[in-house]
Amino acid sequence: MRVRPVSFPVLVEELAERLASRESDNRLRVAVDGADAADPARLADALVDPLRVRGRPAVRVDTSDFLRPASLRLEFGRTNPDSFYAGWFDEAGLIREVLAPAGPDGSGRIVRRLWDPAVDRAAREPYQQLPATAIVLVSGPLLLGSGLPFDFTVHLELSAAALARRTGSEQQWTLPAYRRYATEVAPETFADLVVRLDDPRRPALVEPAW
Repeated sequence: MRVRPVSFPVLVEELAERLASRESDNRLRVAVDGADAADPARLADALVDPLRVRGRPAVRVDTSDFLRPASLRLEFGRTNPDSFYAGWFDEAGLIREVLAPAGPDGSGRIVRRLWDPAVDRAAREPYQQLPATAIVLVSGPLLLGSGLPFDFTVHLELSAAALARRTGSEQQWTLPAYRRYATEVAPETFADLVVRLDDPRRPALVEPAW
């Protein structure tokens, strides 16, 4: 493999071009996977306008809006890394309300927010109908390796040192979950695109050495 440094704007443009050219007559479900320290929402948000310019309406979904109720999420405490790894996110809800209907045989009728963690109840977000060529950009951590039905996956990779350095003190308890994810899932080995982000100002694309 080779590692090609790029600027963030070049990363966005290259990725938008790659996504827009895929399955141009169908909807596309894209994962932007990364720890909070890698800020996957930043990249997903930045893709919306470039995709629109290329004729592909983009819809944003963040897994922070698909958390399980606090009674389940925090059953073993507020800072339990095993719960964070396996029990915080409502994957079934994400499939039911977003990924399945956005799929090739789905209705196209999705909900962008399912749960409001601030009040710990349903977000009551209205359904919206996706255009036939929409690209759904789902951002969040720990998205790969659990069978979520994505059509294209991006993994934002941080070294262990960079992850620890850029994770705030109040979130340091999540680091064992990310170590487990790196060991058990190894998302960089199968994601469609890997972006190294040890320095957020200088992302680098990891590409086959062809």
